Amino acid sequence: MKYALALFFICLGTLTFAQRIQNGNYSTIGYIASDGKVQDGNYRTLGYIGSDGKVQDANYRTIGYIGFDGKIQDGNYRTIGYVQDSKVQDGNYRTIGYIDNGKLQDGNYRTVAYYEGVKSRWAAAAFFFFFF
Repeated sequence: MKYALALFFICLGTLTFAQRIQNGNYSTIGYIASDGKVQDGNYRTLGYIGSDGKVQDANYRTIGYIGFDGKIQDGNYRTIGYVQDSKVQDGNYRTIGYIDNGKLQDGNYRTVAYYEGVKSRWAAAAFFFFFF
């Protein structure tokens, strides 16, 4: 379920300056900087997201990949999900969530998080690999 719910958040992405990520109650849970640095709500570095789709932890160990085709893989290149248009799917193509105008929704269309100024690849990676 961790991967399924986290995969739901793969739908967000890159930005031009540090942007705040909020949970469904509008509490800040983290930030993503323009250089790909991901920080928690207390500004502790959690990891990095590269423009090439490589996701690294705070010690620069590769923990996953976000493909330009929407495929999400773990650090061993095992496919764990997909982002297709506004849908987020698990590895078996079951819809587990949606992306809609700055908010993330679960499979029942309940809003679980908000984002602003964050492109889908980086924000999604941040949620998927660092916040869930």
